[in-house]
Amino acid sequence: MKNTRITKHAILLVGLGILLNGCGGNETSEPTTTPEAPQAMSYHEKHRPQFHYSPKEKWANDPNGMVYFDGEYHLFYQHYPDSSVWGPMHWGHAVSKDLVHWENLPIALYPDSLGYIFSGSAVVDWKNTSEFGQNGQPPLVAMYTYHDEVAAKAGSDSFQSQGIAFSNDRGRTWTKYTEGNPVMPNPGKVRDIRDPKLIWHEASKQWVAALAVGDFAEFWASPDLKKWRKLSEFGKALGNHGGVWECPDLFPMTVDGTGETKWVLIININPGQPNGGSGTQYFVGNFDGETFTPDPSFLPFVQGGKAVWLDGGKDNYAGVTWSDAPAGRRLFIGWMSNWQYANLVPTQAWRNAMTLPRSLSLKKTAVGYRLFSEPVQELQTLRTKVFEVSKTKLAADLDLTSELGFAPTLSEMELEFELPQGFAGSFGVELSNAKGEQYQVGYDADANLFFSDRTKAGESGFSADFAKQISTAPRFSKEKTLKMHLFFDVSSAELFADRGETAMTEIFFPSSNFTQLKLFSEGGQTTLSTCKVYQLKGIWK
Repeated sequence: MKNTRITKHAILLVGLGILLNGCGGNETSEPTTTPEAPQAMSYHEKHRPQFHYSPKEKWANDPNGMVYFDGEYHLFYQHYPDSSVWGPMHWGHAVSKDLVHWENLPIALYPDSLGYIFSGSAVVDWKNTSEFGQNGQPPLVAMYTYHDEVAAKAGSDSFQSQGIAFSNDRGRTWTKYTEGNPVMPNPGKVRDIRDPKLIWHEASKQWVAALAVGDFAEFWASPDLKKWRKLSEFGKALGNHGGVWECPDLFPMTVDGTGETKWVLIININPGQPNGGSGTQYFVGNFDGETFTPDPSFLPFVQGGKAVWLDGGKDNYAGVTWSDAPAGRRLFIGWMSNWQYANLVPTQAWRNAMTLPRSLSLKKTAVGYRLFSEPVQELQTLRTKVFEVSKTKLAADLDLTSELGFAPTLSEMELEFELPQGFAGSFGVELSNAKGEQYQVGYDADANLFFSDRTKAGESGFSADFAKQISTAPRFSKEKTLKMHLFFDVSSAELFADRGETAMTEIFFPSSNFTQLKLFSEGGQTTLSTCKVYQLKGIWK
């Protein structure tokens, strides 16, 4: 097992990466398929996720403008309503009261004479600094990147700028600030300046926007969301620079179990992820209202091209967090795909979905500050039946299919394994179908790596990059009890290991749904101390 489960190439990639394009568009991924004919959408098409958000129809990528207001979580996203491949970007829109069930709303922002509407963010302007509010109520304000495709194709290097729009009806309709847009013109011959993420910095009484600029970040400030000045730059010599930096996010967090506050800077990058293609790195440090400074303990992990990654799988990209989330929660969602093959995956009526919403926490570990991500608790409302396995020794396959009583396609698993001294084997979960297709996710103790193996999970011929290798992510915990929390949807798997210290997200496309579930162990014996399998209900009618 340890010689065949994980290739040396994959181990090398992770070692170089260290797990410890705008966002909105991808200039290197031109559409290569033709639009499909109109058809009725049922939310039950082949490969359609049943408890993840996906657009009713056509193309979707980066989540945008996530903000909580008046009891609703807003999810905007990059959307092309005329095809299921990338095209002129709009902002699609959905809302949820519980982060689980979503209501599709009309398109929020359309392209205009200044360009396509690339990625950005939205905030509640509680103090009405913008003066867009009405009747004493605060407005919602969105800031986004204008992408002038005509100028880009004409050879200009100044085709991206930043604009704003506002809403006074709970985000149902949006008015662009036409008399002032772009509020942040291109500074001159900067090809990639985009994806503004807004935050109110209370200490300095100003709005701060984090921007992706080529392969580094810039911070800008404004008193009113209209007039902007540059504060500082970050990252030219830190982190991974294998591709373009995109979709930044800057926010403070209280370190678990302490009163200490640190700042987190999320940077998405394409390409550069250790397993190939798009990925999400992050930095932990301090922000004084002008400059972001990495914590000294964090520096060794982000020097010399190294990075700390938020998710070790291939399919969690462009993720950012909700503004104004209640109870101080830091809630995150990503785009569940990868620019290596996003335009090519074998879906017809719709293309691409979002990850599960996740709750982030910041903890101080033996190697320094690290983000942990876990599925939001609201997902527990989807549980229907539960199947449990008593504590048992696991030294071979344990087939759960006949006893389960329900298909594993829509399921959640909570597993705990006790690792004996010197254990060097591997174990995990396998989904399969009658056609011999299979997906495996688990842990290789000899390499100390979690793995996600979709090399035999169904359709993959649409891209040479999709099933080229087994994806891996290191285990950091030294505990003898290894925890795996798994979610399986029709065409995806999400692993949260060791309470979220390691996460992996990957999609797959079996020719027919997986119907069989088993646990496996190779190369040694472990103790399975906890095994709960929950049947989950879908969120679409």
